[in-house]
Amino acid sequence: MMREKARLLDREGIRRSLTRIAHEILEKNKGTEELILIGIRRRGVPLAVRLAELIQQIEGVEIPVGKLDITLYRDDLTALSDYPLVRGTDIPCDITAKKIVLVDDVLYTGRTIRAAMDALMDIGRPFLIQLAVLIDRGHRELPIRADYVGKNVPTSRKENIKVMLQEIDDDEVVIIEEKEEE
Repeated sequence: MMREKARLLDREGIRRSLTRIAHEILEKNKGTEELILIGIRRRGVPLAVRLAELIQQIEGVEIPVGKLDITLYRDDLTALSDYPLVRGTDIPCDITAKKIVLVDDVLYTGRTIRAAMDALMDIGRPFLIQLAVLIDRGHRELPIRADYVGKNVPTSRKENIKVMLQEIDDDEVVIIEEKEEE
């Protein structure tokens, strides 16, 4: 059983973090040319859509947004379920020679991002891949780092980061949960 330990971000905190990340993406890529945002299902997708909307407000340019399902690329697939739920990948344009910004909610071990990069390479050969995450909680098992981070949150392995987004959860908050003592 998990209990809430602390609230990290509320609705405004999430909005501010995404606004800063949108500006950083534009700065690092010198604008929007050849830029595509790809959200990792589930919560990476609404975050990618929000970033695209913010970039459009800032630059007046619409950025393509894709949805990436990494289920079949996970290294723990057989441990998850005998019948994994595949939601499908939807990328609206060719990614070859494009600047890809992968978007996810929480960066932890790095295994999800490795799976996402494998999936992208099966689709095309991007010019470069960058990573934007709302929360980086540490504990990497692979040499992966985010280019854009909303908030760095040092955690213990006993803790869990829970991201709730309006589009999926009918709420807008990021919390740390920890196991209750028995």
